[in-house]
Amino acid sequence: MLHLSILDQVPVSKGSDPNTALKQSAELAGLADEWGYRRYWFAEHHSTRGLASTAPEILIAHIAAKTSNIRVGSGGVLLPQYSPFKVAETFRQLEALYPGRIDLGLGRSPGGTAKTRLALTDGVKKSLHDFPRQLRDLIYYLTDDIPSDHEYAGIKAAPLTASSPGPWLLGLGENSAELAAGMGAGYVFGHFINPERGEGAFKTYHERFQPSPFFDRPHSLAAVFVVCAETDEKAEELCLSQDLWLLRVEKGLDSRVPSIEEAKSASYTAADKARLEKNRGRMVIGSPKTVKQKLLELSERYQTEEMMVLTNVYRFEDKKQSFERLAELFL
Repeated sequence: MLHLSILDQVPVSKGSDPNTALKQSAELAGLADEWGYRRYWFAEHHSTRGLASTAPEILIAHIAAKTSNIRVGSGGVLLPQYSPFKVAETFRQLEALYPGRIDLGLGRSPGGTAKTRLALTDGVKKSLHDFPRQLRDLIYYLTDDIPSDHEYAGIKAAPLTASSPGPWLLGLGENSAELAAGMGAGYVFGHFINPERGEGAFKTYHERFQPSPFFDRPHSLAAVFVVCAETDEKAEELCLSQDLWLLRVEKGLDSRVPSIEEAKSASYTAADKARLEKNRGRMVIGSPKTVKQKLLELSERYQTEEMMVLTNVYRFEDKKQSFERLAELFL
């Protein structure tokens, strides 16, 4: 059985605004809860006009209060910019409010440009190479198991809840998979970013996983762009806006989602067309029959039972219908 979850970057369509995009995310999360999706996670992006999810912790609290069963989490908190102690307390606070429903997804990304990252760290130049140590410290705080020789020994991350949210590590290859496995964390492979090392990453994670207080066996999922419409042809048309949006994001241009009409009338260089074709490898697009076959093939290839879906098309109604069709296929 294939489980489905949602990763929401809260994309803002041209002609819309962040307030509308956030209201639509709340509506989608409520529907996802009814349809039987397993998780609803929020990304963390900064200093961008087209993505309205900058503080996943706030959105987690907002959506968890509006839903009943679905797990709500981050995909993910950019740990290199923050204090592991602060992250542990924030997510323990969420766990205290919504026991058993909070996921702590963690990323190693710098979060934007060098200037943006310095603004996040208040001018402190922090090394991304410190990420494994930060992750270990975070797990110490979540498990109340700080070594006696640690510089912060004796500190407790409050509130002292009966359970702690399970950590998930987001990654793009074998190195992140090995780190997640060694610490007994869940693993999320970003197929929607770069699918090329997926098989090796999942193989590494499953082979080297060590049980932890959070997970007694490997827990993994793949995050992938999906557009599911009534026909293959309609799905291809809907995806044109996502294609152009992704191309512009990669170039550092307008990060709002363009309309299908704008995508159809845009001018594309030969290099653009080659990039659009390559980006299709990050997506699953088609009718329900086509999408089901491709997702099951991807699940088999990666040996994972869960897919986390992103759908960044122009019209919210098209996005909703895509997620509803997926639910009808699998949930």
